[in-house]
Amino acid sequence: MKRTVEEHASRFDDHAADYDESQDSEEYKACASLVIEHADPDPEDTVLDIGCGTGAIALALAPDAKRVVGRDISEGMMEKAREKAEQQGLDNVEFGEGRFREPDYNDPVDIVVSNFAMHHLADEEKREAIETIAGLGPQKVVLGDVMFFGEPDPDEPFYSPEVDVPATVGTLVEAFTAAGFAITHAQRVHDQVGVLVAERR
Repeated sequence: MKRTVEEHASRFDDHAADYDESQDSEEYKACASLVIEHADPDPEDTVLDIGCGTGAIALALAPDAKRVVGRDISEGMMEKAREKAEQQGLDNVEFGEGRFREPDYNDPVDIVVSNFAMHHLADEEKREAIETIAGLGPQKVVLGDVMFFGEPDPDEPFYSPEVDVPATVGTLVEAFTAAGFAITHAQRVHDQVGVLVAERR
């Protein structure tokens, strides 16, 4: 992680008010749609969204799930998510402070999702995060993120090198496999963006 958790939280607090409007790239929107599509919760499923931001994924899944829990490091982002949940009349979604390696969640969970958040962690931290997620016992993890399908073009990075540390797809697949998952779907959205679906073996 190139910055501390506190520095990342402060940065996202500052952008919470206009975050939704700023995420307008076709790649981001495609990734979010794919995460929602592959999560596909049943009415009895509990979903945990780590790095939930302003709740785009969590709120989209809530109508189809029993319960959705969002975790983030930015109180500003979560406050925006709570406002949106209230406006939409959703009472089965909640948001609270939590991190990939310390999600502050101990209840049963069926599906874990994350979109455009894990790339802030260094590769070893990503492995620890995936081990932590596996320890929660989900049957499925859906990860949408900045990830390298080949050599990234240094002149056209899809990420911010000063704050982001994307992994190769191979690194992520190895981490999920080591944690007891099988990759059942891998979709390339862009040379530097994709979605992985990992299911319990």
